Amino acid sequence: MHLKLERSLSDRTVEAYLRDVGKLKAFAESQHPPLKPTEVRLEDLQAFITTTVKAGSKATSQARYLSALRVFYRSLLREKSITHDPTELLESPRLARKLPVFLSVEEINGMIGAIDMSKPLAHRDKAMIEALYSCGLRVSELCGLRRSWLHFGEGFIRVVGKGDKERLVPIGPMAMDCIRQYLEHERVHLPHRPKAEDIVFLNARGGQLSRMSVFNLVKKLAVAAGVRKTISPHTFRHSFATHLVEGGADLRAVQEMLGHASITTTEIYTHLDREYLRSNILQFHPRAQKGRTGSAA
Repeated sequence: MHLKLERSLSDRTVEAYLRDVGKLKAFAESQHPPLKPTEVRLEDLQAFITTTVKAGSKATSQARYLSALRVFYRSLLREKSITHDPTELLESPRLARKLPVFLSVEEINGMIGAIDMSKPLAHRDKAMIEALYSCGLRVSELCGLRRSWLHFGEGFIRVVGKGDKERLVPIGPMAMDCIRQYLEHERVHLPHRPKAEDIVFLNARGGQLSRMSVFNLVKKLAVAAGVRKTISPHTFRHSFATHLVEGGADLRAVQEMLGHASITTTEIYTHLDREYLRSNILQFHPRAQKGRTGSAA
């Protein structure tokens, strides 16, 4: 209840935290004698993390375990079930900061061009890809998008993201036109199923589209367009942010559009592709310009 109501975490995150704390519970019960939650010390937590490492858990998984344990023990401390927090001195593993895979505009256009517009629900597929890229949506946000949240007159859509946090996201004219085409020419002919009347993107049976359906569509279009990168629906979100930042958009504006709680999460998109950097060096660095000489200061 604390995770849901006070922390506003999504159901999936709550399930993951409970699962991770459950692993600590199993570890504590396997000790001799078994440990109660209030009896666990720093050394016990370090031993628990060590067992997860030996079991093959990656640094990202270890970091998630620690996050769950910290929330759990801070909750116990707040409820005065314990007098000190054993996770206070627990060190997090160093995580390598990977640059996200993103698509070029040409690759995105190629994938959209690979949609066979003569096939059933082709307008829906095109509208979904345009919405993913135009608005930087998560796949869950795309699948949960409602018609009553489309404010095309103002050029915005309402989005409900992680932890049921709402935000308004600008939507471009191309994406708006594709969604209108789908609503007017395809969605009106689909059957109406209970609880899906207001959902924008439906499957052929009139129900809410699943995340896996969108994932499979993206994979199929990538193959058809000859895109060799390993991508998913989330790649369009990365592409949206990358193209905005590289085009000079304000980082805080991008943070708002993505719905990131912290600006540090958005900062990953300040990377620039190598060709862009190379062209700048060739253009501006005195030692890179052909036929130009000079002495070092």
